[in-house]
Amino acid sequence: MRANVVLFWILAAFFAAAAAVYGVWSALSGIEANGGPEWVGLVAISLSAVLAAFIAFYLGRVHAAQGAELPEDRLDANIDDGDPELGFFSPWSWWPIMLAGSAALLFLGLAIGFWISFIAVGIGVISLVGWVYEYYRGNFAR
Repeated sequence: MRANVVLFWILAAFFAAAAAVYGVWSALSGIEANGGPEWVGLVAISLSAVLAAFIAFYLGRVHAAQGAELPEDRLDANIDDGDPELGFFSPWSWWPIMLAGSAALLFLGLAIGFWISFIAVGIGVISLVGWVYEYYRGNFAR
């Protein structure tokens, strides 16, 4: 994790330097009518530096609070040390596809006609209940 902290601090310094160069360069090139810098790009690059600094600060604090290294940082670690159990997922389940389709239909209803959203909410509730109770009935009951 220490390597990640260092990389994000380097990235924050790079974006800060790039923002300074961009601000001076755009001010000298005369892009804007008033002779100032081009503000949208300057703000975007500056906020990228701030974001990288926030992430570096957070990772540094987490690293200091844990007092240990990640398995990826240790030289004596095995591949299985960084491979936690994530949970159980059904590879044959169609319910997530139905749920994603109902979410797409919901957003389509918000864009085209609000009445479509009511149909999408109904399909979404049915899909969610079907996904949650998939293993209570039928061939896959436990």
